[in-house]
Amino acid sequence: MAWNEPGGNGNNHDPWSGGGDNRGKRGGGNDQGPPDLDEAMRKLQDRLGGIFGGGKKRGGFGGGDGRGKGSSSGFFVVLVVLAALFWAGMGFYTVDQQERGIVLRLGKYHDTVQPGLQWNPPLVDDVVKVNTTRIRTYDHRSLMLTADENIVDVDMTVQYVVSDPMQFALKVRDPGDSLAQSSESALRHVVGTSEMHSILTEGRDTLALQVQARLQRYMENYTTGLSISKVNIKNAQAPRQVQDAFDDVIKAREDEQRAKNEAETYANGVVPEARGRAQRLTEEASAYREEVVAKATGEASRFKALLTEYQKAPDVTRERLYIDTLQEVLANTGKVMVDVEGSNNMMYLPLDRLAEKQPARDSSGRAVRLDENTMRQITDQVLEETRQRTQTTSSGLREGR
Repeated sequence: MAWNEPGGNGNNHDPWSGGGDNRGKRGGGNDQGPPDLDEAMRKLQDRLGGIFGGGKKRGGFGGGDGRGKGSSSGFFVVLVVLAALFWAGMGFYTVDQQERGIVLRLGKYHDTVQPGLQWNPPLVDDVVKVNTTRIRTYDHRSLMLTADENIVDVDMTVQYVVSDPMQFALKVRDPGDSLAQSSESALRHVVGTSEMHSILTEGRDTLALQVQARLQRYMENYTTGLSISKVNIKNAQAPRQVQDAFDDVIKAREDEQRAKNEAETYANGVVPEARGRAQRLTEEASAYREEVVAKATGEASRFKALLTEYQKAPDVTRERLYIDTLQEVLANTGKVMVDVEGSNNMMYLPLDRLAEKQPARDSSGRAVRLDENTMRQITDQVLEETRQRTQTTSSGLREGR
């Protein structure tokens, strides 16, 4: 007979029980069966029901059916709570200090978030991170036609950053491609309006500034969100086929410039010197003119003063002029010829010999060379004696007559 066959005197011979009809009871006799899962689920349901504000009454239409429905609904609530926590946890993200976050809500631009820990509802918002501090580089090189119909090979580097992350991420499909095409256009426009000599020599800095300004206007018009930091013209040269000829031309221009510099250096040294000599001659001429004018003015003033004195005393003035003239003349000669009035005799006075016969002596008795003042005094003395003798002789001749 089976263990659960009816009619067995009310005894269910459960192989997991210790005996009797204690199936489904805990703690009775020697019951060592597994735990009741329905009871555990019911307790969890009661706890969740208390948390969410209610719960189902136990019992109902039969204990077995009520316990099955409560356990199913409680398990569903747990799954919903866990899914909600997992969904909320997926919304946390971090934006680095160098980045900005572009928030798209259901595919439409919503906001731009700053660096730090952020949260957005997942599956609703989508965040695009854009680096706004990294300096990006674009290199471009091509052959171009100049304004004087020459071909140059220009190698250029463009440095740029993202200034508007929203425009960079949403406005243009490929900002890098837009930058490449704009760089080509800006460079060709500026090179096409410049001459080859300027591009190859001193005009590179100006060329870079003009390309940068024009390229920045293009980026603003296209709303790419890019800001051009700097444009460098790394190299500008003629095509390889004619590079040797252009090198010779550049060398000739350098020689020309060097010759000009040497000529300017020579001119800067000669011209100031010539101007200095001319100024010196001008000053000397002015000084000579002032000297002559002053001397003539003085002579005229002296002559007027002498004329006044002559008009007052003609004889005295005439004699004084005569004596002064003789003194001035005889002071420069060692011989004097004296013509006595009324006589055919001429007196000869060797003044230098007279001075040699009577040399001056110092305290020790040695001869001393006479200076100019001493010779002048001797000359004046001799002239005075000669004049007196001449007057005496003239007076005697007049008396004899």
